[in-house]
Formats: sequence, structure tokens, C-alpha cells
Amino acid sequence: MTSLIKDPLLWVLLGVLIIAVLAVMRARRTNMALRKQSTELRAHRDGLDAERLRLHAEYQNLRAEYDRALAEVRSTAESETKDVLRAWMRTLQVLADEQQRSISDLARLKYGNDPKILADFMTIDHTNSQFGRRAQGIAALCGGWLGRREVAASVYDVARSAQGRIRHFDRVQIHSQVNVAVASTAVEPVAVVLAELLDNATNYSAPGTPVEINIQSVPTGVCLIIDDAGLGISQEEKDRASALLNTQGPVSITSLGSPPRVGFAVAGVLAARYGFRVSVDSVSPYGGVRAVILLPESLLTQEVPQPAPTATTDSDGPESSSYGGPVPSPVAIVGKTAGGLPKRRRAVAVVPQPDPSVSDAHEPEHSSEVTASRLGAFARGTLLGRDTSITEGSQEQ
Repeated sequence: MTSLIKDPLLWVLLGVLIIAVLAVMRARRTNMALRKQSTELRAHRDGLDAERLRLHAEYQNLRAEYDRALAEVRSTAESETKDVLRAWMRTLQVLADEQQRSISDLARLKYGNDPKILADFMTIDHTNSQFGRRAQGIAALCGGWLGRREVAASVYDVARSAQGRIRHFDRVQIHSQVNVAVASTAVEPVAVVLAELLDNATNYSAPGTPVEINIQSVPTGVCLIIDDAGLGISQEEKDRASALLNTQGPVSITSLGSPPRVGFAVAGVLAARYGFRVSVDSVSPYGGVRAVILLPESLLTQEVPQPAPTATTDSDGPESSSYGGPVPSPVAIVGKTAGGLPKRRRAVAVVPQPDPSVSDAHEPEHSSEVTASRLGAFARGTLLGRDTSITEGSQEQ
């Protein structure tokens, strides 16, 4: 026994055992402390997660409330802006109509026999028609009404009317293959939309290149096909145009850029309102853009206005044309509508056609008489599509 007590190895083993026991006890205490700390940290983490979820939910509620308030403010501002613009455009439309009446009266009654002065009047009338188209487009975007026609107009005459409302009218060539008319309610909307498409086509194609309008019958109605020789449009522009042309609701005027590009927006609003379709997603045979207006049968009629004979005077007179065709008689004011718009009516006449026997190469390049006669003939020839009386009434008509 004494030898065991004196055995150093035993004491070493005993010391190691004691140290091991102490280490285990210390590790156990440390482990318990870590477990407690971990539990506390998990509880704290869970609390933070709950607070985060609460704050996120509160943020979402505040963001939704902010979005609703912002949308309401924007809607109110948009509505008020449109109301103001609609009222202004109505005033401008009345003034443009009265100015056109004055120009027509002066050209017909006072200066019709002077080709040089007549050319000036026709230039002013042409500028006024562009001004009126812009006012109509803005009014349409703001929910305004273009008015209701009393009589139908042939598809060809509607195309001529649209041609006369753009700056570069002389680049437009119209090829008609139908003998139908546009219903009275749709004459003005179709003319405005076609004018916007022609304006785009002439502005975004090389000067001097033609822009063609082909009028063709299709199983579902009539198509007006506009082809230009421009560079075309990108896919992004096609997508933007498609969205505007197929809109099913009001268009935000603040989303149209600065300066605003309103052509496709006007076309989309009027197409949706009156029930026809517009597309610009095709390539023209000349590598440019092909725009198509599809008029359904519901907007067409076989009651094509018949031409009425018109008197002709000498070659420089107001009732004749260097193009070799009779032209519409001047405007007649037959009263005013309930809202104060002038109510006009002109006699229906044949739209002048170019005389193939007349060649530009054989005419003096700087002849003011030729210029006056041509511009006068063209301007008078475009009156038919826009001259029928416009009356007021329900916008649902």
C-alpha cells in the first residue's frame, strides 16, 4: 500500500484525472452559458424578425397609401389640365373655322379672279387647315368631340381632305380602287387620323420622295394603306406605336414627351372611340413604314355622294383648274350650331384629277400663275372631305 502511495505514476494519473474533471466541469459551465446566450440571441433575432416584418408591412401600407394619393393627385391634375385644354381647343377650333370661312369668302367674292392673290389665300387656307388639325388632335386627346357630319363622303374625298391638312401635301399620291363612302359620323375622325399618319410619313422620309395612299376593299371593310420611303422605325418605336394605337382608355398627355408626339396617340384615341383600327407594324415596298387604317363595314355606306356640275370660267378663274377638272363650289354659311360653331355647306363636286397630257417639264418653273392655279385647284379640291355641315350633339352618336 505504501509503495502505491509512493508511486509517482499514480500521482501523475491522479493529477491528470483531477485536471480532466475540472476541465469537463468548466467546459460544461461554458457550454451551458453558451447555450443560454444562444437562446437569448435567437429570441432577440426572432424579435428583430418580427419587428422587421411589422415595419415592412407598415412600409407597404404607407407606400400603397402614397401611390393611391399620388395617382389621385395625378388623375385630378390630368383631368383638370384636359378640361382646360379641351375648352381652349374648342375656342381655337371655332376661330380656325371662322378664319377659314373668311378666307373662302374673300377668295370667292373679292379676289377669285386674281391668280396671284388667290395663291396667297390658298397658302393661308392650307396653313389654317394644319392649325385646325392640331387643335382637333389635342381636343381628341382631352376627350373632346370632333363633331358629327350631316352627310357621308367618299373614301377618296376623305383621303383628299386629309392630304390638304399636312404641310407636304404635294408629295402625297392617292390611288383609289373603291366606290364607297364613309358614314357621316366617321368622316372627320378618319380624316384627322389619316392626316396624322401622312404627317408622320412625310416628316420622316426624304424630301421629294412620294407617299402613297392605296384604298382597297377587303372582306371586312376598306383599307387605307399609307406607304413611305423613309428609314423605317425601330422595334422600340413599333412597340410604343402599337401601345398608343391600341389603347382602350384615356391617354396621359404628360406621357407624350416634350415636345409631345401626339400623332399615334390621337390616332389610337379616335380609332377606339369610333370603331376602326390603325397599325404601323409593316414595312412599305420602298423600305419605309406601312401604316394601315381598316374601316369596318359598319362605318361605310354605298350612298356615295354624287358630283354636282360646277360652272367654269377662264383658266385662271376660281371655278377651274390647271389639272383639267371641275372643282367644288365655295363654302356657304347656313347658320350656327347651338354651341356657336359656324355651320357650313358646300356643293358636292368632282375632286380634280391631274391631266396626264399636262407635263411639268413643259411648264415655266417660276410661273406664279401656274403655282396659283395648282395650289388653288388643290385646296379647293380638298374641301369636299371637310365641308359638310358639322352639328353638335351627344358624343355617343
